[in-house]
Amino acid sequence: MTWIKTIPLPEASEALAKAITSQRDLYPEEYATPAQPTPDGVAAIVASHSLIPQALFHAFSTFGALMAPELPLTRRQHEMITTVVSALNRCHY
Repeated sequence: MTWIKTIPLPEASEALAKAITSQRDLYPEEYATPAQPTPDGVAAIVASHSLIPQALFHAFSTFGALMAPELPLTRRQHEMITTVVSALNRCHY
């Protein structure tokens, strides 16, 4: 596994803290508990983007927007698409 410098949430600038909170707010409630959290509770994949708060927000808020409940696909269809894409990309999460 590659080591990437990250900024822990307690040491985050206002911009980083806002980026983490704002992108997290877009996700369904089921995503509230990260599968691989850092010691401060942030998802490890999110924390890996902590050096560039704006990129963190845009990268992760995209998925949050794609999962919006007002879109015409059902939650089940959204999950099916993300599962297939992850499998095709050989992602383990």
